[in-house]
Amino acid sequence: MTDDILPVLASGCNLRTAGRETGGETVCGAFSTAGRPLFIVGICRGSTSWRYFCSPGQVAIQVAGGENLHFELARVNFNVSRMNDQLPAVTVLIAARPGQVEIKAVTAGRQLDYPPEKLEIIVARGKQPSVQRNQAMRAARGELIYFLDDDSTPGPDSLRRTVAAFADPKVQMVGGPNLCPPDAPFLEQVFALVHASWLAFFSSRARYAPVGARRESGEKELILCNLIARRGPMLELGGFNEALYPNEENALMDELKKRGGKLIYDPGLTVFRRPRPSPGAFCKMLLNYGRGRAEQFRVYPTAGSIANFAPSVLCVYLAALPVLLWQTHPGVLPLAPLALYGAALLAQAAALVRQGGLVKSICAIPFVVLTHVLYGAGFFKGCFTTLKPAGKRPVVEVVLENVPLGALKNFGKVE
Repeated sequence: MTDDILPVLASGCNLRTAGRETGGETVCGAFSTAGRPLFIVGICRGSTSWRYFCSPGQVAIQVAGGENLHFELARVNFNVSRMNDQLPAVTVLIAARPGQVEIKAVTAGRQLDYPPEKLEIIVARGKQPSVQRNQAMRAARGELIYFLDDDSTPGPDSLRRTVAAFADPKVQMVGGPNLCPPDAPFLEQVFALVHASWLAFFSSRARYAPVGARRESGEKELILCNLIARRGPMLELGGFNEALYPNEENALMDELKKRGGKLIYDPGLTVFRRPRPSPGAFCKMLLNYGRGRAEQFRVYPTAGSIANFAPSVLCVYLAALPVLLWQTHPGVLPLAPLALYGAALLAQAAALVRQGGLVKSICAIPFVVLTHVLYGAGFFKGCFTTLKPAGKRPVVEVVLENVPLGALKNFGKVE
């Protein structure tokens, strides 16, 4: 039986699902058991199906005829280094501020379970993230780029579980949500509820909470603080538009999709990242989000951005409401949209209770309203900002630092 088991690249797939999909040639990925990653994969030929995991280093399969066969994976004749050779080279790219000492993403990056000869970490220091990331991409040696914000903390298995998706040459990006750490302060957990609420962020709530199953997606659900992408196609498009920040990644994602590329949302590919620490910082973020979306729409107009006009429409309605009430006195028709909006807020509060509890859900609702108003105001501002062409933008100093990992001498090369 062991002669029929051949090593292949770990995919992190669900064993039972894989068994149904592949029929007589079952592909399995023993990616974890009892919380311990194994990253061992075999192909079992014939009419077999995976039954269950055993203790680390063991697997039980059920062969045709009902016989259960247990075997030690350690006894299977394969070479782990040959498996590593099949893995693509990856550069973890982290944008940071000049002089920043604590960079959580660096610590987490060094703990990624990935062959050190296939991994490098670049910290790009500067004051314009789009410029920093572009320069780092050009200097990177990885086939894939794992974008992390300076405070993103991925799990050790993030790369292992994701790189197999790039076996499909059409896949250009794979990303997942960034989650609020469970030990974050109360106010930050309230902000996290707002981020994950449908009424505040619509489909983009998938950036802040696992939503649905792994699927082909787009820029509304992916976020740059937790994104793995092919380096080559991004550079072919010139990298990020340095006139845009934020939303530089959204524009690039749209361009990749126009070229026929696939963008994958994986709810299991998560990082922990704390929301803004104060109401002032939260409000500033919302204004910037609205401004960035409007600037993106001016440069790269797409139908997908039309829904982002809704908060601006709400702002116009609220501003015009006193005049409408005065002109229709004592009419109540102008209050109908406001009543519907209030009902939607109550429904959203009720939906959030299961996720965050009653107190946090009640506290989140005023910030949902604030999200709409400030995003809408920022969107208006973004419609009239000046976007400087490349030749007229100030020169931004960027310092690239390679984080030592050990054996980087032959990074990305197979001897």
